[in-house]
Amino acid sequence: MNKTLKLASLMVVGLITTSSAWAQDLPVIRAAVLQIGTVNWELSSITQNGFDTEHGFSLDVQPYADNGATRVAVEGDEADVAVADWIWVARQRAAGKDYVFVPYSKAVGGVVVPKDSTAQSLRDLAGGKIGIAGGPLDKSWLILRAYAQQEYGMDLKAETEQVFGAPPLIFKSGLSGELAGAINFWHFLAKMKAAGMRELISVETAATALGLNPDTPLLGYYMKQSFIDANPGIAQALYDASQDSKALLASDPAAWEPLRPDMNVQSDAQFETLKADYVAGSPARGPVDLDGADRFLKLMAELGGEELVGEATTLPEGLFADVK
Repeated sequence: MNKTLKLASLMVVGLITTSSAWAQDLPVIRAAVLQIGTVNWELSSITQNGFDTEHGFSLDVQPYADNGATRVAVEGDEADVAVADWIWVARQRAAGKDYVFVPYSKAVGGVVVPKDSTAQSLRDLAGGKIGIAGGPLDKSWLILRAYAQQEYGMDLKAETEQVFGAPPLIFKSGLSGELAGAINFWHFLAKMKAAGMRELISVETAATALGLNPDTPLLGYYMKQSFIDANPGIAQALYDASQDSKALLASDPAAWEPLRPDMNVQSDAQFETLKADYVAGSPARGPVDLDGADRFLKLMAELGGEELVGEATTLPEGLFADVK
């Protein structure tokens, strides 16, 4: 080997060694996630496109069987972040835990009705069955109840029959025509719309009518303040990687193709609807509107009581990460 080639080889080896050492020195974010959760689409996009290392950390995704297990993992320091809605995080913070919320999604769905339904408003669902995936304290259900009361003087709970069940059950019941209307997790609603069901009203529309800020992100990553203190800038880094992933998925249809196998889609219609609704649920970059969040929390406290919000009747200080 001549001297020039030998020198070039040594430089390449040196660059690889330096790069590997640098990657090993990056702080690791261990993300505890539901094995089939939609957050995996974003996390896969982050790692596949190197957005984590670009922002100075290494993402380690750890799948769990249920949400309860992800929460136990964070509490027991087996993981650093998990996903939850910020009302739950506020409840934990008010109870003394040092959890901090990093915005991820504002996707909250709405009510869908069968494609042959004549219903034009919630008022038209009186006397019928409404399927609800999130249980009696589901936040979408509570907002829609408040909206029906304000707009029509209607007690939606009293004037309809509620059928509570797991998201797949509500999905199947809705498509079979057993329900007058259905409230489900956003990705199931997307598939229901792809199958021909029609959105009667979105939670975003109802929230706006109630004077709430529909751009307030409901879902996010939460981590301990102690983890942030030990890794300065880590919350902003995760937020930046999340935002980069969202920007890519919103602008480049090809970026979705590697994610398709994990999206459990049965048709192109489902794939396209899921993509559109995911992008629509991406919150704008910037800090959370604290006044808007406080109004939302107070409404949840009024409708769901202590069973929903615990001691978090006002917005806990430090709840939202200082990201921009």
